[in-house]
Amino acid sequence: MVFANIAKLVVRTMSTFRLGLIQLEVNEVKVKNIERAVSYISSAKKQDADIIALPECFNSPYGIEYFPKYAESVPDGETCIALSKAAKENNVYVVGGTIPERDGDKLYNTCTVWGPDGALIAKHRKIHLFDIDMPDKFTFRESDSLSSGNCLTMFDVKGCKIGIGICYDIRFEELARIYRNKGCQMLIYPAAYNMTTGPLHWSLLQRSRANDNQLYVAGVSPARVPSASYVAWGHTQLTSPWGEILHDLETQETMLVADIDLKLVEEVRAQIPTFSQRRTDLYDTIWKKD
Repeated sequence: MVFANIAKLVVRTMSTFRLGLIQLEVNEVKVKNIERAVSYISSAKKQDADIIALPECFNSPYGIEYFPKYAESVPDGETCIALSKAAKENNVYVVGGTIPERDGDKLYNTCTVWGPDGALIAKHRKIHLFDIDMPDKFTFRESDSLSSGNCLTMFDVKGCKIGIGICYDIRFEELARIYRNKGCQMLIYPAAYNMTTGPLHWSLLQRSRANDNQLYVAGVSPARVPSASYVAWGHTQLTSPWGEILHDLETQETMLVADIDLKLVEEVRAQIPTFSQRRTDLYDTIWKKD
């Protein structure tokens, strides 16, 4: 037992922190979704997680017909109260996936971040709304119901600066690059990719953002529910700064808790230097000429 505890301590010393990702099955009973999320947060804490992330729309089915019904205010809605309590009781950071947020006469797809004291430390409203039209395959327009956010969202955990994006935000490399330029070593994207774009792009985009910006990327999806009106692809994924897939949760409801070592970010950026202020200045000069 003593040796096991020593080995565990050595692993934790090598790692900056432990990250929990929860792939939650979402149904139409809001209170049940919240209860299961809170239960998983407690389970992740038992595996020594320091920060725990939930998927997009974890308290609500995904769809423009559901957003008005399930929307609540931040930070005093029932979901926020539950996440705040769970973060405080477990002494962890909680990235609260996303929920439909109501602010006046507008709705947003919003990610809340809670500190170990239960305080709201960040809020990210989805910037790029999911408006796509793939004839005979898939059509969806978030903008028919939601308004877009217009702010970057970053916070610090145990020496790691983390940037937040939501689902469709991951397609825009410029956003990830700004986060990297501002010092982020990890990006977390709560997301609910579908059965058309999921197999095509979900893993590829995470690996691309990780490789482009030499940082960790965590994409957190709901579990796949074939009977749902919107079927999520699943495959919650953790990707290294090398662009290597470290974990893939497949499709069922489950979670993972993994060690995050920020030395790897430093090593990748030192070995393959792709960013410097000199290059930024050079690109600015080239663009001004054009």
